[in-house]
Amino acid sequence: MGLSSTDGAQLCVFDLRRGQQEGQELDKILFFHPTDCPILLQLSVIGLCEGIITFTRIFSPEDDCEVIESDRHSHVFYQAETDIWMVLVVEKTKDSESTLRCAALQGILKESHSLFTMFHGPIRSLLDRKPSAELARGHLHTFITDYLSDFTVGKKLQLPTYRDSLKERGTVQMLTVSREVALEVQSLATVLGSCLGNVACQSIVLFEDLLVSTTLSPDDTLNLYTYAILRLTPRALSNANSWSYLRKGVYVNAGSTSSSSNGAATAERPLQREKLSKGKDGFVAAEFATTEVRGAVPLTPILWFQQAEERMYLCVYQHKSLTILLLIPASSLINGEEGIAHVKRHLLENASENIVMVEQKLARGWGGENAYHVGGYRYLLVDPDRKISRASPPGKVTTLSKDSLLALNRLREEMDLEKSRAKRSDPTRDKDFEVCIRAKNNAWVIAKITRGRELYMALEKGGETLLYASTAVEKFSNRYCEGAFSTD
Repeated sequence: MGLSSTDGAQLCVFDLRRGQQEGQELDKILFFHPTDCPILLQLSVIGLCEGIITFTRIFSPEDDCEVIESDRHSHVFYQAETDIWMVLVVEKTKDSESTLRCAALQGILKESHSLFTMFHGPIRSLLDRKPSAELARGHLHTFITDYLSDFTVGKKLQLPTYRDSLKERGTVQMLTVSREVALEVQSLATVLGSCLGNVACQSIVLFEDLLVSTTLSPDDTLNLYTYAILRLTPRALSNANSWSYLRKGVYVNAGSTSSSSNGAATAERPLQREKLSKGKDGFVAAEFATTEVRGAVPLTPILWFQQAEERMYLCVYQHKSLTILLLIPASSLINGEEGIAHVKRHLLENASENIVMVEQKLARGWGGENAYHVGGYRYLLVDPDRKISRASPPGKVTTLSKDSLLALNRLREEMDLEKSRAKRSDPTRDKDFEVCIRAKNNAWVIAKITRGRELYMALEKGGETLLYASTAVEKFSNRYCEGAFSTD
């Protein structure tokens, strides 16, 4: 991940409905990073953010404030829930001004809130349940602290920069499979769906870090996929030890925050990397939790899914490079963990053969990390409606020069602004854009949006004329995008 050292970065979550009386301003703060920031400075940051929100609503009451730039800071806003705001404040340095893209920073806020909601439910619901905000603050503290640990080295918060120009947070990367393999995957999904008899279970199947199949809605798929890539896949689990030396001293114990809103104690720290491991039976679980009532047993987290409007137990099973996320409706299990154990036995007895078959066929056709490399191209394809993206492998992207990546990053920032303007002018209609720019190093950087789908590209050692860039995009579109970006 391309990173930029930003000592002055702050992330806060606050509720505009709270702390309205003089002397009670502190009550509106639900989370603040860094945690050792002086209270007066926290109040100053929150007060400034609240003032900006109020001021911008005068001129644009229907649109949320997204970014405010000053000489020394960038303020990135995200209204996560009604009157509950998340703000990332980044201190500008000579290097960061031209390398940080605000839409990418806002993606961090959106992702952290979506994952939080999947485990704990909406922040507003936690505040309604316990108006003192003790419950909400406890969960936000542990969850966001663990989430930010992926961006933390020592005491510095490091954020995505221009080196991430060919990445898109908030999307799923899918594995392309043949019709034969797709039939095998469908057969596996059918068996997984019947693990509880008459009650249908949902599932997601991953190979390496790519999505193979899902029975969930796009939003729910994205949240669970993101969690899996962060913590559950073989690659994520194997990175736990290699990252642990960076984590020492990072975590702050918030104390016991009472049981989580879904009733599973391990869900209090679902993103704490060192807690998860694969057992001898192939199931991935958190460290054993010992209580007087339960004894030493693994606790299965319960997640909230938006479309189904239902809570589901999450069981994770791995076989080599295959990861299966099985979701069991919580309302269907009266006896909790005993019921989970029954479902696990059913999976091992009835789905093992399908799992082995699917893994073998996927491994046989897998082209490795460079499977989706296209010779001569460094690209990013995004389908925002389906929340899907595909890009050149990171190892290939690193071969681009800094000038190419900086130019592409600036172009993406301009396209972000154009998309925002187009959305404000007519939210019901997609607007098409196409921009080709010759960078200082004579590389072509290209952005094209057609019927909502987006293509970003950097071409080094290209021809001198614009015709070269247009022809290259045309060839790529016809061969790899079913002509979606062709001019015909």
